Amino acid sequence: MMSRAELEAIWLMLTRETLPALAAQRRATARAWPVVADHCFMRIILDSVHGKRWDAIVTARPAYRHMADDHLHAAITLARQIADGAVDLWALNAQSLAWRGKLVR
Repeated sequence: MMSRAELEAIWLMLTRETLPALAAQRRATARAWPVVADHCFMRIILDSVHGKRWDAIVTARPAYRHMADDHLHAAITLARQIADGAVDLWALNAQSLAWRGKLVR
């Protein structure tokens, strides 16, 4: 079993390094993702894990430090699935934006 600090380090590596690097590689291809910034990946993943705007549940910031362990595990799993291409990041982003009352074009 990993410590909370190890889980948080994995979360930060995935969202600050791995996913933005993959997004940059895909940027000029037909497989481009809808986001490239680390905070956008965090928003999408945290909203998806919580089933609504994450800040409606986790009121302290940064969210990864204050969310429940099971949600952090789920967030890491989802980040890995995004990196592997196993989930539709476009759909997750659209749902996240919808929960925030923003139009998706």
